[in-house]
Amino acid sequence: MFVDQVDIHVEAGGGGRGCLAFRREKFVPRGGPSGGDGGHGGSIFIVASPHTNTLIEYRFHPEFHAERGEHGMGSNATGRNGKDLELPVPVGTLVYERAGTDQPWRLVADLAVEGQRVRIAQGGRGGMGNARFASSTNRAPRKVQPGLPGEAKDLRLELKLLADVGLVGFPNAGKSTFISRVSAARPKIAAYPFTTLTPNLGVVGLSDDRSFVVADVPGLIEGAHRGQGLGHQFLRHLERTQVLLHLVDVSSETGRDPVSDLETLRRELALFQPALAAKPQMVVAHKIDAVDDPGRVQALERRAAALRLPFFRASAATGTGIGEILEALWEKLAAGRERTPKEPAVEPDAALAPPSHVVEK
Repeated sequence: MFVDQVDIHVEAGGGGRGCLAFRREKFVPRGGPSGGDGGHGGSIFIVASPHTNTLIEYRFHPEFHAERGEHGMGSNATGRNGKDLELPVPVGTLVYERAGTDQPWRLVADLAVEGQRVRIAQGGRGGMGNARFASSTNRAPRKVQPGLPGEAKDLRLELKLLADVGLVGFPNAGKSTFISRVSAARPKIAAYPFTTLTPNLGVVGLSDDRSFVVADVPGLIEGAHRGQGLGHQFLRHLERTQVLLHLVDVSSETGRDPVSDLETLRRELALFQPALAAKPQMVVAHKIDAVDDPGRVQALERRAAALRLPFFRASAATGTGIGEILEALWEKLAAGRERTPKEPAVEPDAALAPPSHVVEK
């Protein structure tokens, strides 16, 4: 099962309590203070892992708690710190948090780089034992600090696949056949609409060790930006792509007009997010081997020319035109590719702030 959005609750470990203790020693008032500090609570980190590609495990296990710190002990023994907890997520995961149920979600981290690690919930600081409060005027202090609680947060994890090229088209436009032809991906292929129910990624290998990643998302229909069909749910996976490849079925099997299909696809992208419509785009007259009316192809070519979009004829079933399209995609990617990794949208780890209050016993 492919899961690309989940809500979870995380709670870092609380700090241990400082200890109130006195050692038994001759000629020392009350034996002298010997209470140790409490241990710090464990923090919670989210890590971008290449070993997972879905958020399904968080759907059935939505609550996570880090280990709390141990309490301080006598003989100036400090309590053990709680263990940090790491939550692995797929590369490309966005992390949102909100202050309350009536508050909007706020982006706090974008895990776009493999191995990226961000602290999402800070563990509580351990309290100080009474040995910390000894002074020349207070040789037998009875003051200690309680441990501070760890941060608790409601989070939303949202996966956006990392791909260079996004395949866009109506159901049964041949996107799955195309990606299976150009890569090792093996999505389900069948002669009925919405065969693809989840996004698929494929790595395209070219000569001279060149490669790029292609994403195949479920087919779009008119109204996809409003949630009709499956488009609204998966359109966000196109947001990270650099080039959009429109696969337009030019055969007569669908009964639709290819030019109208292209206009619908472009409109749905613009209505969902204007930045998608602004991405570099290419148009492919697909299933060229099944064309029975050349006028359909010519009309689509004229419309692509009017939009100043590169136009190609291809058939993934026979392999016609595939090589030319892949080389054109590589040239487009090479011209606009930026290799600078995106920095995480979180503040650097800050030092643990000391407790703001002291308890006197």
